[in-house]
Amino acid sequence: MDEHDSVSVVEDLTIQPVPESQRNGKVKHLFSFWFTVQIIPLSVVTGILGPTIYHLDLTSTLVALVIGNIIGAVFMALHSAQGPTLGVPQMIQARGQFGMYGSLLVIVVVILMYVGFFVSLMVLAQQTLVAVFPGIGTVAGLAISTGLTLVAVVFGYRFIHRLNRVLIWLSTIALVLTLIYTTISAVNGQAHASGSFNWTGFLGMASVAGIWQLSYAPYVSDYSRYLPTRTSARAAFWYTYIGTVVGGLATMAVGALIIAGLGGEASLATLSSILPAPLFVFVMLVFFFGSLDAGVINLYGPSLCVLTCIQTFNLRWSPRAWARNITATVIAVVAFAVSIGFSDDFLVAYSNFINILVYLLIPWSIVNLVDYYIVNKGHYDPESFSDPKSGYGAFNMPAVLSYILGFVVQIPFMSTAIYEGPIAVAIGGIDTAWVVGTIATFFIYLGLVRVRNLRTVTPLLSEADRTPVNG
Repeated sequence: MDEHDSVSVVEDLTIQPVPESQRNGKVKHLFSFWFTVQIIPLSVVTGILGPTIYHLDLTSTLVALVIGNIIGAVFMALHSAQGPTLGVPQMIQARGQFGMYGSLLVIVVVILMYVGFFVSLMVLAQQTLVAVFPGIGTVAGLAISTGLTLVAVVFGYRFIHRLNRVLIWLSTIALVLTLIYTTISAVNGQAHASGSFNWTGFLGMASVAGIWQLSYAPYVSDYSRYLPTRTSARAAFWYTYIGTVVGGLATMAVGALIIAGLGGEASLATLSSILPAPLFVFVMLVFFFGSLDAGVINLYGPSLCVLTCIQTFNLRWSPRAWARNITATVIAVVAFAVSIGFSDDFLVAYSNFINILVYLLIPWSIVNLVDYYIVNKGHYDPESFSDPKSGYGAFNMPAVLSYILGFVVQIPFMSTAIYEGPIAVAIGGIDTAWVVGTIATFFIYLGLVRVRNLRTVTPLLSEADRTPVNG
C-alpha cells in the first residue's frame, strides 16, 4: 500500500492482514473505545431485565450484574489481546481454527448476531431521539439513526476510534450524573421494587450480563488489529477488560436503579421525571450518539464477515473500501426495513435473543481461546488464512466437531421462553447451559486435538520401530 493510502481518511483495508507500516495507535485507547460503546440504551435495557423479567430485587440484580460482567469480560478481553499479534479481523482468524470452509459455520451465526444487535440499537437510538424531539416520527428517526451510522462505517477504523476518544468525555459526564440521580430516586422509591432473590432469576441475570460481554468477542480484535505488533498482550487485555466492565456494569446499573426508583413500567425515557430538563436532553443525546457508536461496530463487523464469506469462494479477490461500503449499505437497508416492524414486546424479544446467543457463542469462543493460547500459543501465519492448501486446510474437524458438540451438550440444560431442557426443568428452571457448554467444549476440543496429534505421530513411531538400531 502506498503512502497516500496510509493516511487516507477512508480506511482502505478490509479483511487483509494489516502490514506493520500501517500499524499505529496507543493501547490505552482500547479503554476509551470499550468504555464508550457500553454507554447505550441497550445496556440500560439489560439492567432493566433483572427486576422486570427475572423478578429480582435491586441488590440481587446488581450482584448478578457484577458477577456476569467480570466473568464474561475475561473471554472478551482475551480475544482483544489477539488483535495486535495477528493483525486480522477476528472472523478471518477463525479460518486458522476451523479451516477455510469450516469457519463459515461460525461466521454465518456471527452475521445473524450482528444484524440482531444492530436492529436493536437502531430501534433504541430512534426512541432516545424521539424523547428529545417528539415531532420526529418512527420511520424518520430510524432513517436518521441508520444513515448516520452508515456514514461512520464508510470512513472506517481510524474514524471509529477517534469518535470514541471524543465521546468518552461526554459519556462519562452523562453516566455519572445519571447514576447519581437514579441512585437517589432508588433510595427514595424502594416501595416500587417488588422483586426478591431467586436462583433462577439470579443466574439468568448473571448469564445475560456475561453473554452481553461475550457477544463482543467475535469482533473485539477488529479494533486492536491496527496496533503495533510489539503491543503488550497483557496491556491490550487489561485496557479492554477494565473499559468494558466499568462501562457495561455502570450503565446496566442505571436500568436496575430506574425500576427501583420509578416502578416496573419505567424506561429510559422516564428519566425526564427525575432529571432536570437540560440534563435530560443532554443524557438522551449522549445515549443517542452512544447507540450510533455501538451501531457502527455492529455494521462494520458484519460487512467484514460478509466479505470473508464471499472471498472464501474467490481467494484471488482482495476486497477494498468500496466493497465494504457497498456491503454495509445493503445490510443497513435490510436492517432499516426490519426495524420498522420490530416487535412492540421489546424486552421479551431481546431477552430471548440474548439467551440464544449464549448457546451459539460459547463453543466458538472456547475453541478459539484454547487453540490460540494452549494449542498454538499465538503462532499463526495470517497470510495462510486465505490459502486452503496451507496447514489450516479446508476443515479442521476437531474444531468443527467441538463447536457442534459444545452446542448439543447444552440442550438439556437450556431454560428459555422458547424451550426448557429436561435437566433445567428438574433443577427448577435454572439455566446452567453456558457453564456446561464452556467446560464441555474445553475438554472436547483438547481431547480431539490430542487424538489427531496421536494419529499423526503414531505412524512415524511405527516406522522408526522397523528401522534397525546399531548396537
